[in-house]
Amino acid sequence: MVIDSTDGVLARRLRVRQVLPGFDGRRLDDIIDFHTYTSLPLLLVWRAGVFSGAEALVLLLPLAASAFGFSRADAKTDDGYFLGFPSYWNVVAFYLVLLAPPVWLSGALVVGFVVLTFVPAKYPYPSRPGTVNRLTLVLGIPWALVVTVTLVGIVPDPPAWALASVAYPVYYMVAGWWVTLRGPGGEDRRAEG
Repeated sequence: MVIDSTDGVLARRLRVRQVLPGFDGRRLDDIIDFHTYTSLPLLLVWRAGVFSGAEALVLLLPLAASAFGFSRADAKTDDGYFLGFPSYWNVVAFYLVLLAPPVWLSGALVVGFVVLTFVPAKYPYPSRPGTVNRLTLVLGIPWALVVTVTLVGIVPDPPAWALASVAYPVYYMVAGWWVTLRGPGGEDRRAEG
């Protein structure tokens, strides 16, 4: 996520477009994002044994849904949101592996997020303008710190910390649905100041 947050700024600073005019940085960014947010997290879920035997075939669903999501021409809305669940399989993998919910719940969550990929709901895009996007970015900072210290193992009870950090992904989903239900424009654009 750190790389995804900084690669565009770095490419502009290094003037990649001028130095390599035939190079499509957006295409490379999408390829890297697909691996970072989808294929590698799903590989982790598989290798961690969240699903065993034939149950692991459920992981082909998010792989296919993400391929669709990353290939959509309208994956990002004109008003600064993702359209459909934005393939945050890295976040899903973190919670599935660390919290180890029952297989039926893990499967239901995976299938649920797959379905949400195709539902035309808006989800916050933290690096874009807008009140909800900015709030999501601000709230994402402490969440990222909690996730980092949990992964590094410097907390006494990693599953408890992970469970507490679920509040942010829940906020993220609710914020997206709220923006969607607000209708065209999603949020009061006057509030952007």
